[in-house]
Order: sequence, then C-alpha cells, then structure tokens
Amino acid sequence: MSVFIKKFGTKSKFFHRVTLAMCRSYTNGAQEARFTTQECKLHKLESGPSSEVTLNRDDALDIYRKMQVIRRMETAASNLYKSKEIRGFLHLYSGQEACAVGMKASMTDDDHIITAYRCHGWTYLMGVSVHQILAELTGRSTGIQRGKGGSMHMYTKNFYGGNGIVGAQVPLGAGVALAQKYNNTKNVCVALYGDGAANQGQIFEAYNISKLWDLPCIFVCENNKFGMGTAVDRASASTDYYSRGDYVPGLWVDGMDVLAVREAMRWATEYCRAGKGPLVMEVETYRYYGHSMSDPGTSYRTRDEIQEIRQQRDPITNFKERITSNDLVTAEELKKIDLEVRGEVDDAVKKAKTDPELDVPETFHDISYKSPSTVRGCDAFSFHQSR
Repeated sequence: MSVFIKKFGTKSKFFHRVTLAMCRSYTNGAQEARFTTQECKLHKLESGPSSEVTLNRDDALDIYRKMQVIRRMETAASNLYKSKEIRGFLHLYSGQEACAVGMKASMTDDDHIITAYRCHGWTYLMGVSVHQILAELTGRSTGIQRGKGGSMHMYTKNFYGGNGIVGAQVPLGAGVALAQKYNNTKNVCVALYGDGAANQGQIFEAYNISKLWDLPCIFVCENNKFGMGTAVDRASASTDYYSRGDYVPGLWVDGMDVLAVREAMRWATEYCRAGKGPLVMEVETYRYYGHSMSDPGTSYRTRDEIQEIRQQRDPITNFKERITSNDLVTAEELKKIDLEVRGEVDDAVKKAKTDPELDVPETFHDISYKSPSTVRGCDAFSFHQSR
C-alpha cells in the first residue's frame, strides 16, 4: 500500500479504486441491504410491522446457517426413522424453517417459548446441539432428556417443549406470560400452535383471560395449510386465523419469508413489552412432509403441489437468492456453510446411532420430582424377581 501512496498519492482516483476493491474483497460486498417484504394483514391495529426491512451481513449468514441446520437435521431424522433407529411418532418441520428462525431472531434470551410437537427446530434454536436432539430421538442417554422424552418432549431454559396434546400449549403459554407480568420482567411468552388446533376451545379461553389481564403473550398460529390430512378450509369456517382472537389484535405474516417473520416478531415483542396486552399472529407456511412420518402426505395433496412450493416459495432458496444478489454474501461463503452443516449433522447422526441407551434402573427415575428408585415402597427389581 505504501508503494501505491508514494506513486499515486491518496487523492488519486486510482488510489480510491484500489482501496475500494480491497474493502469489497475483505467484506465480500455490502455490509447492509434493504429488502421489501409482503405487507402484513392487520386486525384491530392501526399500524403494524414495516414492509421495508434492513439486514446486515452477519445476520444474513447466521439466519442462513440456522435454517440449513434445521432442514438437514430434519432430513437426517427422517432417514433415521425409516431405518427404524427412531421409534414412535416423528413430526418434521421441513419447509417451515423461516417461521422459527425469523421469530427467534427478534427475541431476547430471556423470552419464553412453548410449542406443539413439531419442535426439533425450536429446540436447536434454544441452544440444544444437533447431537443432543438426534440422540434424544433415538432414545440414547446423551439426549437432551436422556432419551426418555423423544420427539415430543424436549426442554431447556425458557423452552417448555413440544406439547403432545393438541392446543394445550396455548393456555400453558398464557400461564408463563402471567408469571412474566407478575414478576414485572418485561419478557414475553410465545405460544405456538397449528391450524389444526385453531378450533380448540381452550385456545379461546386463553385469549380471553390474556386480554382481561393484558398478558405479554404472542399466540402464533403456524398455518401450514393442513391439520393432519384436512385442508384448512374444510376444518375452519374462517381461515383468517390472525383475526380469530376477536377482541385480541392480530396480524398475518408471510411465513415463508424469514425477514417478514423477523420484522413482525420484532414489532410484536415491542407491542407486548409496552404493556398493551396479547397479540395473535398467523404465519402462513407449508410443510413438505406429511403430518407425521406415518403419513405419506400425498393422499390429500399432489406431489406436484409440494414440488411447486419447493421450487417457487422455499424459504431457504429464496433467502439465499436475495442475500447473494444484494452482495451481502457470496455463493462461495454459503457453499462453505452448507459443507460445515452437512459435516455437523453427519457427525451427530453417527454419534446418536452409537451412543449408549439408558440403563434399565433409570426407568424408575423421573416419575415424580426427586423420585427415588422405588415404587410403592418396594425395590422394583426385587419385587418383580420375587414374583
């Protein structure tokens, strides 16, 4: 650089071109870019989230990586289920990655989450490793619940798991929000449910008490178009789920656009932290797999429909195109992330398949809080052996 300065001076056009080229080479382009998202639909709100959003380079890389991890982790879980390494039920999140990643990007570490059984992606976003998640799914002692919970029961700090009872997480989420208001924490609780649970009576009871007490709760309906195998318009007289809180304000968000979801959640958390009470948010999305692994997912929709969504609205592919075309990142950087993610998930699969299963005596633990290794005053193994 000193040679260039001596020869051309710092005020020459050539000097500025060289330094600009060096900066672009170092940063791989722009450090920040603006994007336009689809406008939110509003219910009982005079204004809502902006459709003009700003994204910086570091956040773009972080968002892309997290969506890719969830997608590849769920694909790995699907393969493990097919090879009978995972037993029981398995509900996958593939296609819905923008919902969880976008919401989490606008929440603080002290905010709270409770969701339904499509919960692996949320578990990862709340700080649990891919290995711990896959180990839990395969019933290994290294799982997040030591292999006892499986797909529907994963918990960590401020994350209350994937509730297996349809809609039951909504009143529980209202209870968590009540605790936040009672303790004056200024934190919010996000309670997620699917369109298949949207007609549950307990959901409307939770809306009611939350509005009466102005609880800092965001009720999020992840509308992936099908409740099990039933299309939304066959199950709900009104499919405008964001307006079904009646007296609770609501907003509709494009759940296939991670930036739209991030901006909507940023606005929603500010609304709730200001003490204005609860909100209902509908994120319209789409799941690529069936309701669970026992559902092929093609008896109530065509393969062409699924393929069309993948090609035209995939949240990862579209986000990748937007951030590369705006020079926030390069294709080479994203390719490197893809390889890293593949290696991370592949390693997690290998470990999950070879980790030890839980010792048999552990079967009698965790029955109740601080439960001993006895059942009704008898040593379980001696009792059964004596019979």
